[in-house]
Amino acid sequence: MATSRQRQRKDRLFTAAQQAVVMRGADVRLKDIADMAGLTSGAILYHYPDVQSLLLEANQAVIERFLDNRVKAIRGLASPAEKLVVTVAGGLPVNAEDADVKLLCALGGAASRYPAYAAMLTSLFDRQVAMYQVILEAGSATGDFDLRSDSETIGRNIVALEDAYGYRMVARHGSIDYAAAVELILSYARIATGHPLDLPAAASS
Repeated sequence: MATSRQRQRKDRLFTAAQQAVVMRGADVRLKDIADMAGLTSGAILYHYPDVQSLLLEANQAVIERFLDNRVKAIRGLASPAEKLVVTVAGGLPVNAEDADVKLLCALGGAASRYPAYAAMLTSLFDRQVAMYQVILEAGSATGDFDLRSDSETIGRNIVALEDAYGYRMVARHGSIDYAAAVELILSYARIATGHPLDLPAAASS
């Protein structure tokens, strides 16, 4: 079992690796991470056999945190409509400086060159779709939703819209901020579910 000091060292390395990818891209060097962490390259290699091993583990940690935050946001909510709105709201960067989403965008740009990143992002996409399917099918079962297509198709479209608008936000598109992106995605979700989804209080939380 890792000690508290070992955990802190790993968190420090993860943070440095994630920041380096955001700043320099997926082809970041070991020295870049070492400089960001205030360590020597040798100190990092004491814990990891190579820079890619560290990057894979650090980047996977961001993906897990991103998913966990979405799950926690709807914990305790009873209404499928409220869960859907809150889940949509949680799938976007809070602003153009959102480090986690910027990192995911950087990995997406490198996926064609790094099969491991492609696999990680494919898994992230599929897991988010599955999360939406649970909400959509629950809403259909209770009569809250009148689904205009199968739950997988709707879920895939919502996640794809999150990806697209999230990228536009971190790319600093002048007319697409957080509130606008949420509303644009909900405009599709309303059509797909036959529900007004007019829960601004839930979305803002």
